[in-house]
Amino acid sequence: MRKTKTISNERSLSIIKSPLMTEKSTNLNQFNKYSFFVSKNSNSFEIKQAIENIFKVKVEKINTLIIRGKLKSFKGSVGSKKDQKKAIVTLAEGNSIDSSLEIK
Repeated sequence: MRKTKTISNERSLSIIKSPLMTEKSTNLNQFNKYSFFVSKNSNSFEIKQAIENIFKVKVEKINTLIIRGKLKSFKGSVGSKKDQKKAIVTLAEGNSIDSSLEIK
């Protein structure tokens, strides 16, 4: 059996950066899936605990992906946006998250 450390409330709030509100992610809400931007140094176990701590729901599954930063040019100089990590959280049946909540 695997032992997992519980994370503190401060760590929970530092893991979850903001909810992702796009047309594609709002369509996933009907299947009980919610999208969040999360910190890049967090893993799926920490994300699961953070969601359960903050929103008081039961998480079934976590899918994570890293969105690579796009190249942008501004006044002739080329730069790039930062990479971001996104988590798609599947909740257990009967649980839901109020998507109007903002994490500050």
